Amino acid sequence: MEDVARLSSNLRKKGILVSIRSTHNAFLASQFFSDIKTAETYNYLKEALSAVYVKNKDQLKEFNQAFDATFKAKDDSKIIKLKNSTSKPKKNNAGEKFSNYKMEQDSSNFKMDSKIKLSSINEDKINYNPPLADYEGIDLRENSLMERDINELDFFEAELFELCQKLGRKIANKRARRNKRSKTNRIDIRRSIRKNLKYGGVLIELEKRKPYLKKNQHFFLSDVSGSCDWISNWFFCMVYAAQKSFNQSRFFDFDNKSVETTRALSEKNLMEGFTRVREIRQKNIMMHGTSNMYTAFNSFIKQANLNHKSIVLILTDCRDWAGPKKFKKPLSADLMEHMCRISKKVIILNPEPKIKWNVVDSCVSDYEDAGAQIMEVRNLKQLARLVEHI
Repeated sequence: MEDVARLSSNLRKKGILVSIRSTHNAFLASQFFSDIKTAETYNYLKEALSAVYVKNKDQLKEFNQAFDATFKAKDDSKIIKLKNSTSKPKKNNAGEKFSNYKMEQDSSNFKMDSKIKLSSINEDKINYNPPLADYEGIDLRENSLMERDINELDFFEAELFELCQKLGRKIANKRARRNKRSKTNRIDIRRSIRKNLKYGGVLIELEKRKPYLKKNQHFFLSDVSGSCDWISNWFFCMVYAAQKSFNQSRFFDFDNKSVETTRALSEKNLMEGFTRVREIRQKNIMMHGTSNMYTAFNSFIKQANLNHKSIVLILTDCRDWAGPKKFKKPLSADLMEHMCRISKKVIILNPEPKIKWNVVDSCVSDYEDAGAQIMEVRNLKQLARLVEHI
């Protein structure tokens, strides 16, 4: 276990994200190779642990360096001298390959010397045709995470933080290219005609249109109540990586009140920014709270100073659990109507499936009647595309 923990530490120093679960799985895999005396067994162990730690082929070089440094840094009596082995595994009369592991064949399964038993594989659950990646630079593993239902994502999976940062950078790059295209090679027909009147109306000298400077201010509101806390973390990761592509962006968290967390976006790296957000939530007692959108929206309107250039993006399931109602209509809908009237656009990203909208205390239809645009967000790919096009 000490060698596996040391390997995980060395991988973290090289910039590879390693979770506690990966370390535990690596320890379980290493139990099959308890006695490393030959180059063949050493290579088998390296291949097994690389299947646990390496999530991207670009990480293979760093893994090999960390693995060699970990398992070779021992006493001289325990150092393993490796050579390129050209010997092939022995075969029995039936053509089956045998290695150095002792295996006993039972009627139902194989039993190994280790305490860990191999479970049977159900071929019906194996996806032999994974979906193709829609984005260049994202491998099939990352693409499957992007298309997985947000409810099934594990918050403690370190790879998801790296994926959200990559999505945020792609959002920023696409928005930058779109803004650059909108500012170049556009001809002002009216000015060109007026300038070429001296040539009898023939367009000889073309006048380019001056770029229109968009001064929209983006406000991001994230619902951190108990029902939406799990998706607000991924939302913050994307906004952190793409913040430079938004003009004067501000970030808010809310449950029964609104608290601005914009200063967390200025941290040096994502983990420090995320830590700052958690500290702000703890100071304001916003850990798994109850939604009261009436008081939360009222607090946000007082802090934000919305105008006709403001674009408000709200991540919430629209469930006003503790908000006041009048004639069975939530009073928060009146505040939503006020925000839609004084701002340029209000967009709500709802992580719940549409079949659950307008059920029990859901206020989707009330917010739609107030003028807000409500869109379904079921996975990280949908979330990235919607943030990209605002």
